[in-house]
Amino acid sequence: MASTNINIRTDTELKARAQAVFYDLGLDMSTAVNIFLKQVVYKQSIPFSIDKRANPRKKKDRSAVRGILRGKVWMADDFNAPIDDLRDYM
Repeated sequence: MASTNINIRTDTELKARAQAVFYDLGLDMSTAVNIFLKQVVYKQSIPFSIDKRANPRKKKDRSAVRGILRGKVWMADDFNAPIDDLRDYM
């Protein structure tokens, strides 16, 4: 399978903190991002809930987003299950 590069911008501290978590899980950043992307494709949605308090948009924009995403965004009961499924797949 051919591979491609993805370039993203993120906060330096956020990147470092995420890398520390991934290290504890035995993953690197690339593997973690690929897990996320595979779960998006598998679930056909973002594989976790998006908390409206973390969204800096105006209130009217948030209600529109909630209407669009209602029933499509959820958090897995067991976060390790998708990772275990991916490890089995690989």
